[in-house]
Amino acid sequence: MEDQNLELKKYISQYGALLGGISVVFGLMLFSMDMHYQNETSTTIVSLVLTLGVIVFAQYSYRKDNEDYMSLSQGVKMGLGMGAISGLINVAYFLVLSNVLDPEMMNKALEMGMNQFLDQNPEASQDMINQVESMQEKFSGPIISSSFLIIASLLTSFVISLITGLILKRNRPE
Repeated sequence: MEDQNLELKKYISQYGALLGGISVVFGLMLFSMDMHYQNETSTTIVSLVLTLGVIVFAQYSYRKDNEDYMSLSQGVKMGLGMGAISGLINVAYFLVLSNVLDPEMMNKALEMGMNQFLDQNPEASQDMINQVESMQEKFSGPIISSSFLIIASLLTSFVISLITGLILKRNRPE
């Protein structure tokens, strides 16, 4: 049993780093096309598909190497571990992006968010606009943004690994 946990750690670190690396490459691609501050549905879908693909591949590889057995808890642990590693890599990339590569990124994103708010609420009062701007500024700091990135990564990987773990699980006969 202890050997299986050590083996699980190997898969978590290997595929978590792979997922983080793929996410950074995808982020750099978005940066090169000046789309990194936009919150497009298509980029979210591509990101989810990449995450799904890496988690499924990791779980399938683990099951194949583990005599074709993987419990649901092993699949979920693998997904959460990968999400944590990937989230930390993404936080590092985000900090480099927002402080070095494009220091104006957060201002652009806040401006786009405000424009979307004004498009959806054309009759908003100046007080309401000021409140929205204040909230945006509070939540755009590096600590809060980094926390949200890690939480989103963990939540996404948990949901995906739970679903794929249910599909790929195969318990050992007792």
